Amino acid sequence: MTWLLLACAIAAEVTATVALRSSEGFSRIVPSAVVLVGYSVSFYLLSRVLTRGMALGVVYGIWSAIGVTLVAVIGAISFGDKLTWTQVGGIALVVAGVLALEMGGAH
Repeated sequence: MTWLLLACAIAAEVTATVALRSSEGFSRIVPSAVVLVGYSVSFYLLSRVLTRGMALGVVYGIWSAIGVTLVAVIGAISFGDKLTWTQVGGIALVVAGVLALEMGGAH
């Protein structure tokens, strides 16, 4: 259940971030509402994950690494954002760092 909550928190954050681009500086009501609701839901779910005992560094690392990866891929596919090999390598390093954080905590 904890991992499902974390996955939902990531989905809410990614949805809010993508909607942020469409909000045009919060001048469009529907995307702006999606941003506010998405971030609120994401942080609420993160708080629930933390109350279930997951380590803060691991939760935030997973949330941010998967979030930034998904946002970069969605930006490239949906909005034509450039994604260079250097950026792909940077994302891979972030993911590797989160994996190291997670595996380093397992005993």
